[in-house]
Amino acid sequence: MKLHDLKPNEGAKKNRKRVGRGIAAGQGKTAGRGMKGQGARSGSGPGLYHQGGNLPLYRRLPYKRGFTPPNREYYNEVNLDQLSGFKAGSEVNAETLAQAGLLRKPGKPVAILGRGEVKVALKVHVERVSRGAQSKIEAAGGSVELVK
Repeated sequence: MKLHDLKPNEGAKKNRKRVGRGIAAGQGKTAGRGMKGQGARSGSGPGLYHQGGNLPLYRRLPYKRGFTPPNREYYNEVNLDQLSGFKAGSEVNAETLAQAGLLRKPGKPVAILGRGEVKVALKVHVERVSRGAQSKIEAAGGSVELVK
């Protein structure tokens, strides 16, 4: 067997239909497009999302509203009432909060929020502190230092 002997299987290759080549060919005149109408015109036809007059699927689905920023920074939120276990003068930072089991995601930055009261003076070293939390910590004799 040589390369010139190779042939495709029977029925594997089919000649394309040559339409509009006279009445004897069987696909003359309108060339299988019917008489008039949208399908008979060249270049026309319903769009990709056309569903015959029904409300298209992409319009039936609920709107996707808003925008989620891809690089959003997520913080571990710790409230003042959760700091009640710390002794007076102790340092509150990401490591000590993680040891106390107060952080959900230890690798993320920490934000102190102002719910509750703080009774003892604490040295707070975190990435963010709300204004209310800062005023309560300083009123109790503590200090707040923001870390980058």
